[in-house]
Amino acid sequence: MKYVIKAKFKADGYVERPDVVGAVFGQTEGLLGEELDLRRLLKTGRIGRIDVKLRRNKGKTEGYIIVPSSLDRVETALVAAALEEIDRVGPCPAEVEVVKIEDIRKEKRKRIVERAKELLRTMITEVTPDSSELVKEVKKAIEEEPEISEYKGLPAGPDVEEADEVIVVEGRADVLNLLKYGITNVVAVEGTSVPDEIAELSKDKKIVAFVDGDRGGELILKELMEVADVDYVARAPEGKEVEELTRKEIMEALERKAPAEKVMEELSGKKPKRPKPERKPAPKTDETAKRLLDRLKEIEGTFKAELLDEDFKPVKKVDVDEVVKAVGEAEDGVKAVVVDGVVTERLAKAASESGLEYVVGVKKGDIEPDVEDSVRIITLS
Repeated sequence: MKYVIKAKFKADGYVERPDVVGAVFGQTEGLLGEELDLRRLLKTGRIGRIDVKLRRNKGKTEGYIIVPSSLDRVETALVAAALEEIDRVGPCPAEVEVVKIEDIRKEKRKRIVERAKELLRTMITEVTPDSSELVKEVKKAIEEEPEISEYKGLPAGPDVEEADEVIVVEGRADVLNLLKYGITNVVAVEGTSVPDEIAELSKDKKIVAFVDGDRGGELILKELMEVADVDYVARAPEGKEVEELTRKEIMEALERKAPAEKVMEELSGKKPKRPKPERKPAPKTDETAKRLLDRLKEIEGTFKAELLDEDFKPVKKVDVDEVVKAVGEAEDGVKAVVVDGVVTERLAKAASESGLEYVVGVKKGDIEPDVEDSVRIITLS
């Protein structure tokens, strides 16, 4: 409400509050037209509830009629003037006189100014901290390394077990960088071989894979998708690693996270638009290794895998995330598998159990010695 109309009334006889309210509505009806009809204004909230304060003395009744208004000044003045046309309350002759129209906002502004003065005095009297102490405190906060904890032996933030959504990164340095900016629901896989703990974690929680913006990040993502149920994928800007990102870059990457299925479709489709990363030349071991590495270079950037026969000719081509299953179901005569990705322990073990002699990939993950000895592994690096 903006204004309050205060009108004084006198009635020659005893009247009740309903008599006064009835007179206000009844005797002003039609005076100001339909738009300013008091019943309509009350119904639409443009005037407030009409209050009546009265007292009786020596056979007469007098008091005040109070009408809150959210109309503009002109309309409020018209309503106030209409009240003075009341000449009867109930059965008794009466007269009404508007005492004042109070601007509520003016009173509010006055209270605001007084309160602002009090607050300002409080601010002035408080002791201002020494600027040198503030600088020391900020420096200390920056220099202190975030405290890293563990989740089942893996580097992690303190809230992995309680959080509904967990961010999975590659290494300890990535965890530290996210902790520095207050992101505590993070855990690292620590290497190219994804541990079983991550796979178990993905059964109960939403998983966001946050990987580097390079070829290595894509390979880690492929391996993670093989063993864990990943819901979303966030990627660092192209050419950057998670451990070196600023707070702004981290937040932007996480905000742009995409459903994992969509990301894998993009990666498993056509060759990436960005140029292929340069590979270091593989050591010249023997003619067989050279032929197999040449075969790998043929499928580089496709995220595919090929099963080769005894003449090293392809007999089957699958997506990288299906290669372990394909090797496990390989028929007799398959001698090698070439994968545009990481040679994992699961892949090497499947190849050994299916009787393959060679496993060829971009690089080798963490593989137990007994598994590594059971099949020949050849990589670009």
